[in-house]
Amino acid sequence: MTDSKYFTTTKKGEIFELKAELNSDKKEKKKEAVKKVIASMTVGKDVSALFPDVVNCMQTDNLELKKLVYLYLMNYAKSQPDMAIMAVNTFVKDCEDPNPLIRALAVRTMGCIRVDKITEYLCEPLRKCLKDEDPYVRKTAAVCVAKLHDINAQLVEDQGFLDTLKDLISDSNPMVVANAVAALSEIAESHPSSNLLDLNPQSINKLLTALNECTEWGQIFILDCLANYTPKDDREAQSICERVTPRLSHANSAVVLSAVKVLMKFMEMLSKDLDYYGTLLKKLAPPLVTLLSAEPELQYVALRNINLIVQKRPEILKHEMKVFFVKYNDPIYVKLEKLDIMIRLASQANIAQVLAELKEYATEVDVDFVRKAVRAIGRCAIKVEQSAERCVSTLLDLIQTKVNYVVQEAIVVIKDIFRKYPNKYESVIATLCENLDSLDEPEARAAMIWIVGEYAERIDNADELLESFLEGFHDESTQVQLQLLTGIVKLFLKKPTETQELVQQVLSLATQDSDNPDLRDRGYIYWRLLSTDPVAAKEVVLAEKPLISEETDLIEPTLLDELICYIGTLASVYHKPPSAFVEGGRGVVHKSLPPRTASSESAESPETAPAGAPPGEQPDVIPAQGDLLGDLLNLDLGPPVSGPPLTTSSVQMGAVDLLGGGLDSLMGDEPEGIGGTNFVAPPTAAVPASLGAPIGSGLSDLFDLTSGVGTLSGSYVAPKAVWLPAMKAKGLEISGTFTRQVGSISMDLQLTNKALQVMTDFAIQFNRNSFGLAPAAPLQVHAPLSPNQTVEISLPLSTVGSVMKMEPLNNLQVAVKNNIDVFYFSTLYPLHILFVEDGKMDRQMFLATWKDIPNENEAQFQIRDCPLNAEAVSSKLQSSNIFTVAKRNVEGQDMLYQSLKLTNGIWVLAELRIQPGNPSCTDLELSLKCRAPEVSQHVYQAYETILKN
Repeated sequence: MTDSKYFTTTKKGEIFELKAELNSDKKEKKKEAVKKVIASMTVGKDVSALFPDVVNCMQTDNLELKKLVYLYLMNYAKSQPDMAIMAVNTFVKDCEDPNPLIRALAVRTMGCIRVDKITEYLCEPLRKCLKDEDPYVRKTAAVCVAKLHDINAQLVEDQGFLDTLKDLISDSNPMVVANAVAALSEIAESHPSSNLLDLNPQSINKLLTALNECTEWGQIFILDCLANYTPKDDREAQSICERVTPRLSHANSAVVLSAVKVLMKFMEMLSKDLDYYGTLLKKLAPPLVTLLSAEPELQYVALRNINLIVQKRPEILKHEMKVFFVKYNDPIYVKLEKLDIMIRLASQANIAQVLAELKEYATEVDVDFVRKAVRAIGRCAIKVEQSAERCVSTLLDLIQTKVNYVVQEAIVVIKDIFRKYPNKYESVIATLCENLDSLDEPEARAAMIWIVGEYAERIDNADELLESFLEGFHDESTQVQLQLLTGIVKLFLKKPTETQELVQQVLSLATQDSDNPDLRDRGYIYWRLLSTDPVAAKEVVLAEKPLISEETDLIEPTLLDELICYIGTLASVYHKPPSAFVEGGRGVVHKSLPPRTASSESAESPETAPAGAPPGEQPDVIPAQGDLLGDLLNLDLGPPVSGPPLTTSSVQMGAVDLLGGGLDSLMGDEPEGIGGTNFVAPPTAAVPASLGAPIGSGLSDLFDLTSGVGTLSGSYVAPKAVWLPAMKAKGLEISGTFTRQVGSISMDLQLTNKALQVMTDFAIQFNRNSFGLAPAAPLQVHAPLSPNQTVEISLPLSTVGSVMKMEPLNNLQVAVKNNIDVFYFSTLYPLHILFVEDGKMDRQMFLATWKDIPNENEAQFQIRDCPLNAEAVSSKLQSSNIFTVAKRNVEGQDMLYQSLKLTNGIWVLAELRIQPGNPSCTDLELSLKCRAPEVSQHVYQAYETILKN
């Protein structure tokens, strides 16, 4: 008879009867009673009252009965901790049982009883089981350590279990190795800072050896662990890839995906020129295709992972387009995912095939799928330029079907095609206008209004068309209302005489009758623009639009790199990093792909700062967007204008106009207005006379803005740091540093394209800054920057730009423009690039100036751990234009008196105290005097940087 009989009883007074049966002398009766208890527990009845009676049944040799009692114990130990202690003795005894199954059962149950009181009693039995001669017991004990660590981490560390676990990685049994790796990975995840899995080539070798012999789940643990390892060079990466590749033919899809993850990660380190790289790409395609023959749920997980892989390395599956064609019986979630991947793989070679397929899908019965198919045709047009004409005619055929939702989707995508290819396909507008009455979805209505407004001059009855939308203005969705407002203003600017009433009507509807703040604000802006300066309004509203690209739906490159590290996990299905959906106290570590080695061609990943960069090299001084509005929105991103030094006027710092005359220039006082894509440079802002020097002093020319040119000096250059990570700039990564040579300052930039489209039309502009730094020439990137390409550029800088005191003083806000967007970032420049070559004072002048500068302007600093003598210090500083005026020895200490001059004429005087020949005291004492004391801190930092590098 089956065990189902135990679940059918509904007797009253059952607990009492069970109690009697549990205490029976007959073994069979006892076993039956325990089964009944477990059955009641399973269906949710509270049988905790029987705890002492069930625990008494533990003293038995019958393995089945023991398992049942242990199951009961795991369930109720937490609610009855005092009772659970009664079972400890049995555990300890069972851990020494001659039968390895019983030893393993005891140690497994110990790990599952999450009661603090008991844990300390379990340490000894666990220690014995970790060193047990039977591998089954050892592998169970390894997992028990991870469970115990979750309950009481300190106890596990104090007892030395972690070291024992590390030793188990070298165990002779592959299953023990796999469980030890799994346990250590689990513990390491909850303590990201601890370096538990200290992997090295030797331990990796042991893991790869165990990989071939353990069970499928063991293989997954080991592969996941390998994925967290960074090989030391491309040869090691290749050797690991060769030994992992056989896992691609495993029957378990989880093993396949884990192997794909390891290979995708280590391929980053392989040069694309290697034959092996090409072989690996070929080997990756078949297992991914095989995953698509599984049941739909598995297919979906595989497709979500393939979606990431295709974005990272489309070449893997470029010949496999047909497997992503939709089958009639695929569930909708699989169909939509396949459609997405088809578009990602679409290229000139296969576009005809793809379009024929998409046109077929557009006649399906499933509305969601049809919409997505129509949208896909538009995305193909935007992605593959040669196919645009074909796509447009396909869309027109679909519009002729007059199926409502097909027509609406087609209009939405045609709007995007107009944005991508202006002045090419506008002949279809007439066909679109015929279908105006059938549009009932907000997105389609908004798209149609945009088309009518944008091409009003080509549509004779544009005003009538827009007026027809205006009748039910308040019933429309916000999206349509906003578009209608802009559309009618565009129409007015193109045909002002005929549409004055219409524009009045829409502006009053938007501003007076609407309670939507977005709509009201846009209405007021248009109203004020039109009433104060229609020319400026025209420049703003009818400005050239940037072309759209197919990249809008791509995952941002840095996030994509992180998700590749999570292939085969939930993160790869959600397309979100674990930190976005994992709650709780566990530290979520951000993973990234390994940097390419020297032998391969691409730059390092944005996550890895250059080795040796001082920690302060990448300042977190990016201002809030609001701070940038005043200046960076007015940037003239054309080539910089070189001109005479600015005249200075004495203006208080607080009174500097933040908008820098920006509004005046927006209103178009300039003769050419804001024509085309060039911004108008704002009128030069007033320059503060000084950073705090008394005007009457001998050094009142603080901003004479001239710099002397002198001899070649080898000034210290900091290593390049990442200033603008790719994830913040749509795939453009900018690293850089500043240099000074032969009296000229330059910004050495490294631009890396981590996006999937070519970047062109680069320009750069600086915000006003404390020392007037500005580009002295345009940013010249001679060839288009292709995906994964890096270019090095040296941008000469001048110090005759607009001046505004920054916080901190050496903060530089930069805007870089390319064909995709304008990006802003901030960086701190080292002050020593501003130390000029004629900064040596004569002794008399030095003495007089030192006395003349008030004592409260003197600042004292200590440069720690600098074991250099006076000669070495002097020559090191001189190479960075800090000149020694005099040297003397006072009571066994060397005193250096030094001067330096900044590009804006500020002099800084220094006294440096060195204790020669005293190895116990390597600290230098520095006194600085300056009429602008705010620069002293930065000069001290320059001293420290130069002397310590």
